[in-house]
Amino acid sequence: MAAEYYDFGPHKIPQSSVFYTTDLSFAFVNLRPVVPAKRVADLTADEITELWIIAQKVGRQLESYHKASSLTFVIQDGPEAGQSVPHVHIHILPRKSDDYENNDDIYGEINEKEEELKQKLKVDIEGEERGIEEMAQEADEYRKFVF
Repeated sequence: MAAEYYDFGPHKIPQSSVFYTTDLSFAFVNLRPVVPAKRVADLTADEITELWIIAQKVGRQLESYHKASSLTFVIQDGPEAGQSVPHVHIHILPRKSDDYENNDDIYGEINEKEEELKQKLKVDIEGEERGIEEMAQEADEYRKFVF
């Protein structure tokens, strides 16, 4: 039976938001694969391998589901790199042609969203922008993926 909540740094992620789990990792809506280590250097070889295998599987499914043509994988490793949650995690962003005028503009937006999330998590763990029900619905769609 799945846990009611999964630990993500100091935060609790509701089971309803999680759509894929293994012994070492889990994937959930909004923030993607995660393993319980603060930095990439803290991961074992098995954890690194599994993290990227899951990222590949989830990315392939997200690209298809969102009718995208590419993916951006982002890891922010440490506070100075913009890591807002003290766990290794990968953001997987489906990309489409001309979604940004300058392709690298996505990184500025990622940094802005990370800062917003960091501030929001300090105030309200469940958030007001995306409610638990909306996130659960998205996770329900992603659980249909064949991994």
